[in-house]
Amino acid sequence: MKINKKTTRIIVALLIFFIGYLFPREDYKMYCHLFAYILAGYDVIIKSVKNISKGQVFDENFLMCIATVGALALSDVAEAAAVMLFYQVGELFQGYAVGKSRNSIKELMDICPEYANVERDGNVERVYPEDVEIGEVIVVKPGEKIALDGEVVYGESSVDTKALTGESIPIYKGKGDEVLSGCINLNGLIKVKVKTSFDNSTVSKILELIEDSADEKSVTENFITKFAKVYTPFVVAIAALLVIVPTLFLKLDFNTWLYRGLLFLVVSCPCALVISIPMGFFSGIGAASSRGILIKGSNYLEMLSKADIFVFDKTGTLTKGEFKVSEIDCVDIERENLLEIASYIETFSTHPISLSIVKEFGKEIDITKVKNFEEISGHGVKGEVFEMEVLAGNERLMDKFNVPFEKKDSTGSVVYIAINGKYAGCIVVKDEVKADSLETISSLKNMRIKTAMLTGDGKEVAQEIGEYLGLDEVHSKLLPKDKVDLTKKLMKGGTLCYVGDGINDAPVLKMADVSIAMGGLGSDAAIEASDIVIMTDEPSKILTGIKISKKTIRIVKENIIFSLGIKAGVLILGAVGIASMWMAIFADVGVAVIAILNSMRALSVNNKVLNNNDSILKI
Repeated sequence: MKINKKTTRIIVALLIFFIGYLFPREDYKMYCHLFAYILAGYDVIIKSVKNISKGQVFDENFLMCIATVGALALSDVAEAAAVMLFYQVGELFQGYAVGKSRNSIKELMDICPEYANVERDGNVERVYPEDVEIGEVIVVKPGEKIALDGEVVYGESSVDTKALTGESIPIYKGKGDEVLSGCINLNGLIKVKVKTSFDNSTVSKILELIEDSADEKSVTENFITKFAKVYTPFVVAIAALLVIVPTLFLKLDFNTWLYRGLLFLVVSCPCALVISIPMGFFSGIGAASSRGILIKGSNYLEMLSKADIFVFDKTGTLTKGEFKVSEIDCVDIERENLLEIASYIETFSTHPISLSIVKEFGKEIDITKVKNFEEISGHGVKGEVFEMEVLAGNERLMDKFNVPFEKKDSTGSVVYIAINGKYAGCIVVKDEVKADSLETISSLKNMRIKTAMLTGDGKEVAQEIGEYLGLDEVHSKLLPKDKVDLTKKLMKGGTLCYVGDGINDAPVLKMADVSIAMGGLGSDAAIEASDIVIMTDEPSKILTGIKISKKTIRIVKENIIFSLGIKAGVLILGAVGIASMWMAIFADVGVAVIAILNSMRALSVNNKVLNNNDSILKI
């Protein structure tokens, strides 16, 4: 524990308190204890007076003042000093525990670069990342953090993305590859052409997300906050009645019942719940962040533990989204010509299927040859290529423009192409299922969670993947509106979690109870549209998220039961005259410290347990 002025003051007060017992005379003993009380508790008294002047009467400082001043009024100076010292020592440990928890999360998210080496006029200048303009080139030496998102224009190296993804496996980056801010350059000097400003960089968006997560409170947190506001004035009134009724109406000893009333006040302070519960959720969010799972608020962490239905998009979520051209059918046109025309019209689309066609063509594309490009949602693309009207998309696109075509039976995704209103052939591309998709679906089903897949792909492709993974429901050939309608229907069956790529599924991600964006690395849309962002492309991270959420909720419940149980026990003992003010302070500050330390357990989730899917069921 760090030794600061307050810690030193409390240590000195403790020494004076114990020295008092060395004096045989009672007046010397009393002076020592009174001085120890003032030295240890003057800040508490000052805070209480200031808060009362602001109208904030019923807080912990007020309760401590009432309890200790009452003890002084009863001529029990030693107990007043002891209670204040016990309280302040508890506060020190509580502050240490909270600080350690916050520092753990700060270390996990300490990815913000402090400087950037930028090339200007033939020289390399060290500047703040905020001062680097888009288009400038930064130099990143081995061991340095990459300051801004951009493209490697010189050199090659391995990059550590652990701060963003939670994975420690280095990734090779060479000329033409994109790199993200917050990652660490491991072994080679590289030069990076900046593509985004610092405010819009990956690292800034992630840090903003983590900072904002504290504003989104869970149902449990909201309840406790409202509960404390009503609860504290209520217990003050009860404590007053506890003193007034026995002494005025039953003619019992005033000092005895004043002491019990003061004890009741101290025990009833709800600080253990008010502090430890948000700390538990904060720790859970930190644990998830360290594993590449960014959760925007404790409400989403809590909802994840209650999910009844998981609905998945297909492309880029359950499958790799890395399409490869497997077949090209031509009608009255050469294969290379059809592929060239398809590549030109698809060059403006960012859809994985479009990118795979352009990649298969493998030649430089003159974008000036493409005019009047238009992307038709749920259908495909249209435009002019080499002054020819070209359509490229699914069956619905051909039907929309009344183009007769030959339907292709394939388990891959089929892109039909029409030139000047005439069917010219089709290109078949296939996607691969991710390595851990089967494990993820199987584990969710073992947890008795319903699974479904919504996709715009054809029935054959969807059914093949659905049967392989063992999904409960598969819905294919869907337009964006169809996905919204089906999601509304599925939400009637319970708490629904939708998992998509965060780009094409924005309407559904927004309406789901909990939305998860897969592969959030470098995707602004993923971070903006969803409640939870998985920074890698691993569906199995969903299981990790569920594990962390369930552990966090369990810890929060433990704190509630433990705090209320101890307080109830001490209140009963106090009512019958057994409990002392020392026990009351333990029921307040001691319980708060224990509850906070328990909350910190959410920061650490055993990897062995994470790999054991059965363990998730036992929580």
